[in-house]
Amino acid sequence: MTDLLLQISAVILAVSIFIAVYRVAKGPSMPDRVIALDNIGINLISLVAVVSLILETTAFLEVMLLLGILAFIGTVAFSKFIEKGVVIERKRD
Repeated sequence: MTDLLLQISAVILAVSIFIAVYRVAKGPSMPDRVIALDNIGINLISLVAVVSLILETTAFLEVMLLLGILAFIGTVAFSKFIEKGVVIERKRD
């Protein structure tokens, strides 16, 4: 019974990721795209966790941590780009 619930949740998370990818491609504005990318990162971490539970292994814990760090850095970079128009400020004298 637990395996069936985990498989159903994996399918739901995969569908949610595809919906968020559509929002990134067709989003009406840049903030919508940033939120959709953050949503993809969170759902991807959750999907890896569910797959880890299905396979009964802890080998994917590092992958989840790495995805979380990359999602955070990506969100910060996109937010900075929306605010200032550049990600890395270069002051040339």
